[in-house]
Amino acid sequence: MTPHWVPALDSPRLLAPTVYTAISSLARTHPEAESDILVAELDPELADTSAMTEAWGTDLHDSVNCVIVAGRRDGVERIAACCVRATTRANINHTVKRRLDVRKCSFLHMEAAVERTGMEYGGITPLGLDPSWPIWLDPLVTDGPAIIGSGLRISKIKLPGSLLAAFPGIDIVPDLAVAQDPPPVPGQDR
Repeated sequence: MTPHWVPALDSPRLLAPTVYTAISSLARTHPEAESDILVAELDPELADTSAMTEAWGTDLHDSVNCVIVAGRRDGVERIAACCVRATTRANINHTVKRRLDVRKCSFLHMEAAVERTGMEYGGITPLGLDPSWPIWLDPLVTDGPAIIGSGLRISKIKLPGSLLAAFPGIDIVPDLAVAQDPPPVPGQDR
């Protein structure tokens, strides 16, 4: 199944309202956004990165996962969105913890992430998030295409990683991503 990419601003029904607003806003200062930010409809059962990649035949490296991370300091919750290539994982125990300035942090539970972002699980994206949250992008994301969530499970957005980095509030964070652990080999102890 090949995705049918169309300009995102021409298909508002495929975008969460806050995502549509974020793209519209960027297009005012970056005219290329109108033609370079695309959206494709997707079976909601394929919204998870691995399922989408297999169904569409895309390269896993083209996908960018956005995870919401939280920690506390002096009783105050600190939240950040971390965006890394799907071939890597967010460096929660070092880079994220240090930047949040907390002793311990973890992924926000699915229910809390959905409620606090106003987006659907499997569609959470850095576009249109709470403006008080820092949004961090691993440098690898800026090279090549980036397939990200649309805020909804029914679609995905594709845009140049360099254009994703141009959205307000997004910071490039060195060492945000680390290599994925290789899958265990059946019958082999670690």
